[in-house]
Amino acid sequence: MLTVASVPAAHPYVAAVVDTSRVTLLPDPVPPGATMAGQWWPPRLLDPDYLQRQIGTLDVLHVHFGFEAITVPDLRDVLDVLRHAGIPLVLTVHDLHNPHFADAAEHLARLDVLVPAATVVLTLTRGAAAEIRRRWGRDAVVLPHPHVLPIDAVGAPRPSRRDPVVAVHGKALRANIRPWPVVDALLGGGLPRHRLRLDLDSEALEVTGSAEHVRRYERAGVDVRVHRRFDDDELTRYLTEVDVLVLPYAFGTHSGWVEACHDAGTSVVVPDCGYFSQQHGDPEFGYGPDGLDDAGLRRAVNACLARPAPSGVTDCERRERRRRQRAEVASAVADVYETAVAARHDLVCRGERAAPPARSTGC
Repeated sequence: MLTVASVPAAHPYVAAVVDTSRVTLLPDPVPPGATMAGQWWPPRLLDPDYLQRQIGTLDVLHVHFGFEAITVPDLRDVLDVLRHAGIPLVLTVHDLHNPHFADAAEHLARLDVLVPAATVVLTLTRGAAAEIRRRWGRDAVVLPHPHVLPIDAVGAPRPSRRDPVVAVHGKALRANIRPWPVVDALLGGGLPRHRLRLDLDSEALEVTGSAEHVRRYERAGVDVRVHRRFDDDELTRYLTEVDVLVLPYAFGTHSGWVEACHDAGTSVVVPDCGYFSQQHGDPEFGYGPDGLDDAGLRRAVNACLARPAPSGVTDCERRERRRRQRAEVASAVADVYETAVAARHDLVCRGERAAPPARSTGC
């Protein structure tokens, strides 16, 4: 059984793609100065000195998130440690544009280091894989995102409503979430009878101008709700309370919320600035640095509202499909680890690495 260090380990996506019958996943090392339980950031495994001390305890390093906290020189040093130890790097490119930073340059500079050096590159959609191929000349393995909601909530019966709810969630207004133009467009008319709902995490009110938008929307009849960030149960409940969710992302690549909506049977309308529509073929609208296509947004929402909304029945096919997909993805990731270790083993045996790997290769 291979031992894998994941950056991070304690993340729902990672839990979904690790086959524990074939892989031992190391826990996240606690960073110095951690202030909360379960804190994994900044990731110690991307500290070259710390990583050097762990040689002999892992077979694969798999990087998902968190490398924005690491300088480019330190990432190069991490790669040197891995190369000399014969440990393969597996990289999942979740984001080609980090949703927390409007300027993509720093994120791409780090990917410029990681992608060419990775033994195997993974991503979530064909579009992202094509972009990786264009920029770095690497062929990425495309594996779909597994279910986000608990499997018993996938395809669960949905309530019937006289007036469907069209919703926008602004979360904490991170850099790529720009809900105000989206809500303004939805208030512009041209939609069938519905109720419009806007949710914000409490921290969003600390962003300049957000309180004024909230007051204006309340006067316009929008159901505005400000609350703490949803936990897993609250997110599941929220998705049964809304019928169409519009993602107000002005840039980005993939979204776990698309997956959660698919699990819950909630229609989702996605921007065309990333590869969100390739996750499940959802209707999209124009949104990005050049602004918002108001008419396109309303057409996409209309398309969702025109669909018959099944209610009161369990979508057993959806549940079983997602259950099977999660097992298939976890198995495929385990195959990737084995392939990566074998590939690095072959390089060592041919003398193409200066030092032997951390564990015996048998060559």
